[in-house]
Amino acid sequence: MTIPSLLFGLLISLLIGSLYHLVRGGRLWRFILYLMLSGGGFVIGHLVGQWRGWVLFPFGSLDLGASSLGSVLLLLVGDWLRSRIEYKPESTV
Repeated sequence: MTIPSLLFGLLISLLIGSLYHLVRGGRLWRFILYLMLSGGGFVIGHLVGQWRGWVLFPFGSLDLGASSLGSVLLLLVGDWLRSRIEYKPESTV
């Protein structure tokens, strides 16, 4: 994989994470979490697509279909896991 395709993949994964944050909302830490989850899911999706031989939407040496699917799936799973954590504020007494 070439450096331009890596940079393009990073750009697409950050765009997916930003769009997800735009839909879901939240503060800065949640935005950073979404960007990291999107990047990780993009890499995992691309690797799984190459391993299984799936080609959904090829763009040069990058499979945008499997990568984007992995990105969205990891964003959904990560957001679901984050929502399962209960926050209990400390007592101010």
